[in-house]
Amino acid sequence: MNFLNESQTLWRDTVHQFVEQEITREYIRKCDTERVYPYEGYAKIARAGWLKLLIPESAGGDGGDIFDYALMCEGTGKFGFDFATAVMVSTFTAMNIVHHGSKEQQEQFLVPFMEGKSRFSISISEPQAGSDAANTKTRATLENGQWVIRGQKLWCSGAAADNVVIAMLVRTGEGKSKHEGLSVLLIPNNTPGVTIRRLPTLARRATGTTEIFLDEARVPESAVLGKPGQGWSIITEHLELERIAVAAAYVGNAQTAVDDALRYAHERIQFDRAIYEFQVLRHMLADMQTQVDAARLLVYRAAALAAASTPCSREVAMAKLFASETLQTVSRQGMQILGGHGMLPEADMERYFREGMQSTIGGGTSQIQRTIIAKSMKI
Repeated sequence: MNFLNESQTLWRDTVHQFVEQEITREYIRKCDTERVYPYEGYAKIARAGWLKLLIPESAGGDGGDIFDYALMCEGTGKFGFDFATAVMVSTFTAMNIVHHGSKEQQEQFLVPFMEGKSRFSISISEPQAGSDAANTKTRATLENGQWVIRGQKLWCSGAAADNVVIAMLVRTGEGKSKHEGLSVLLIPNNTPGVTIRRLPTLARRATGTTEIFLDEARVPESAVLGKPGQGWSIITEHLELERIAVAAAYVGNAQTAVDDALRYAHERIQFDRAIYEFQVLRHMLADMQTQVDAARLLVYRAAALAAASTPCSREVAMAKLFASETLQTVSRQGMQILGGHGMLPEADMERYFREGMQSTIGGGTSQIQRTIIAKSMKI
């Protein structure tokens, strides 16, 4: 049964074909191996017009919905979740600017983004604020019409690339709870007083994950997104889009892991026959494909509900949880099927495996997703 209509099927196939022919598996592998940001691939996505997909027509975009975007993320994650990250991270902040930005901010930031001339990054975590994001200590004070920022941020993806504006969660005041007094500031990554260091992480080697040091960095008072004190609601609001998008990209990457393992099992000859002929491997591959199909259906359900503006925090958490653990599982099993060959970068499976290990942490850990799901369960 195909749950996509004709136009959705065409769009999905178009993205997959584009990634295969224009981006290519080899390019994504090269960026990972050399730890370089995928500028060329990002530019191709921009020239194709896909950065405009979710932006409303009134702001110069295509006005697509979150289901369209999920299908795009599934395709861009085909040969590695890291490449999809470069596109997705920028879009999350772009949509925050659509929903909360002033007219001036929209004019200043959205057009360059849609043209691929600038990109965005999100900075939430700190050394003592990971899953407990509201424990933000980085502080911004208003002095003579400028926000002066002091502190340290951590695990900020893509912040070290060229022409990046960072949407940073900072503390600008106090309240009855630690969720109050938080704001989002739009901070260009070349702002004096901002020092960014790429981290030598296991995964996300191309897009890059960074730590940021802020030593009296200054941005205009107008750099605040929305109003001071709205930071927590702005950041948590975008999590629905983020988690559907990353879950879709996990599914795209997981499907390729299964396909690569299946192809290898048919080609690899041991004991005078293809290893696919051994029942233990056929059953392993059957379980892998079943899990990917189940993850895809959970993602499509969540995306369809979100596109219809139906409350779906439970369904989104389920999709993110299951898709991330699926990528982790099938990439690990793929490594087992490929054996020693899987250890080589040119086999790609070791890259899928590394991304799978990160997938259950970034964007909200599996434990956080299970907590969300459990809270929604009623007797």
